[in-house]
Amino acid sequence: MIKLMINGATGYTGRMAAAHAKAAGTPFVLAGRNAASLSTLSAELGVEYRVFGLDDDAAIDAGLVGISVLLNCAGPFMRTANALVTTSIRNGVHYLDTAAELDSYRLAETLDDDAKAAGVMLMPGGGGSVAMLGSLAAHAVSRVNDPRKISIALHVAGGLSRGSAISAMENVTVETLARVNGDLVAIAADGFRKFDFGKGAVDCFPVTLPDLITIWRATGVPDVETFLHVTGDGFPQGNLSTLPDGPSEDERLANRCQASVEVTGADGKVTHSLLDTVNGYTFTAMAAAEAGRRALGGEVRPGFQTPAALFGAGFAQTIADTSINDV
Repeated sequence: MIKLMINGATGYTGRMAAAHAKAAGTPFVLAGRNAASLSTLSAELGVEYRVFGLDDDAAIDAGLVGISVLLNCAGPFMRTANALVTTSIRNGVHYLDTAAELDSYRLAETLDDDAKAAGVMLMPGGGGSVAMLGSLAAHAVSRVNDPRKISIALHVAGGLSRGSAISAMENVTVETLARVNGDLVAIAADGFRKFDFGKGAVDCFPVTLPDLITIWRATGVPDVETFLHVTGDGFPQGNLSTLPDGPSEDERLANRCQASVEVTGADGKVTHSLLDTVNGYTFTAMAAAEAGRRALGGEVRPGFQTPAALFGAGFAQTIADTSINDV
């Protein structure tokens, strides 16, 4: 049977993605490095598991036998994406992940031609902000004649998972980037601006999100800038390895996620749209599992793809109770 593999399945996001895949009836196997943890989760879900590290190409090749779609939930992705992407291309396996790190998307750009030649799809960000903001941007762009600029902001509420905190710390970039005339360029890090997420305008700070790559690829709009507004405890301090796996179910239920976009047309007219959805971690796991299910069902296109471009602008709205409204 052709199956989906969830790598990093015993991690915080991986466990939730596996639960959603099980609920959807998707045929899948678990994968990772820790045999004991995988064995326990395998028994809970009643599915197969495979154990392999990422320092041995032959072991990864063997692990991917019978797999047609790989969903990588194991971060930091700067440690895992390269080995799994290159092995996926070599084995004809479609690759998805939940990365929020720019390097994974630059890797997909670099290997785009190789993936196309192999008939393999690369979709970093099958879940998370890329799926969320991509749908919001596509919706807003469709309302504008000759769109020239996209300014988009994400509101993150509640605590970070241990994996997210470690990934963020290891991927701190010296430069803050924006897309200007189609190119990624450094901009001032203090360029705060206000966005309204539905309860009044609040300050947002510029941040380098992978959506600078994915939104540009999906829409062709030459100027894209990304911002963040954080409420809650902020970035954790101290020894990050001692943090809990991530927010509890109650914490996730108490902290929904919003995004706001402004699209400017060549005539200077600005269009505003808002997205509201479940907690970001919940959305990521659900969207990634759904993207994996759809890819397994044949919704694939070789090369570097984005969720909104492949599955349609309404993809985010198929996840939980996600809504997009125009202002």
